[in-house]
Amino acid sequence: MNTLPITSSLFRWPARLALLLLVAALSGCAAFAPPRPFTTEAEALAARGEPTARWPNEDGSTVLEFATQPYGTTCLMVEVDATGVVLRQWDALAAENLARVKVGMTQDEVRRLLGQYRSIQRFANSGEEVWDWNVPKDYYDVVALRFNVHFVDSKVVRTSQSYEYPRDRWMFGVGVGRGSPYWGMGWGHRWGYPWGGYPYWHPWWGW
Repeated sequence: MNTLPITSSLFRWPARLALLLLVAALSGCAAFAPPRPFTTEAEALAARGEPTARWPNEDGSTVLEFATQPYGTTCLMVEVDATGVVLRQWDALAAENLARVKVGMTQDEVRRLLGQYRSIQRFANSGEEVWDWNVPKDYYDVVALRFNVHFVDSKVVRTSQSYEYPRDRWMFGVGVGRGSPYWGMGWGHRWGYPWGGYPYWHPWWGW
């Protein structure tokens, strides 16, 4: 009888497909792993290209800024001495660095602290000028999380956060096994990307 082999193969291919998807997802995570520490300015430039800004310090050292706005969520800062040796490096958009923005800071101070912003909005009624940055999301079901710095007369008056939620999107998932429960990964897309939106992963479960 050929019934058993056919049935067995019928339910074997979804498991194989799920395994391939898992391997692909893990490979993607590895590709976006945090950068290894650089030891020289030449290494940083070879890996990242030209910096978006160079910030000189009074002691002769320089901070190289590698911003990823408007779509990225990191801003690598690499401090080098006069000979090009790396002294330290950090992510300017990490939570602990965002917390360093204080009321009364100037726009130049904020620009140097956080790196290149994503966009600027001006509000006539409040007199505010708001700079925003894409930062790492703290919820999986949002498209983007933005850190906002509000200025009045070029001085910080407050900070805030805003979320962009998915609107028009399609979802795709693969069920594994027979019956329930099932699980999978969905790929959501806001129409208009890369000009008007962002791609995002969305896990889903069901019974």
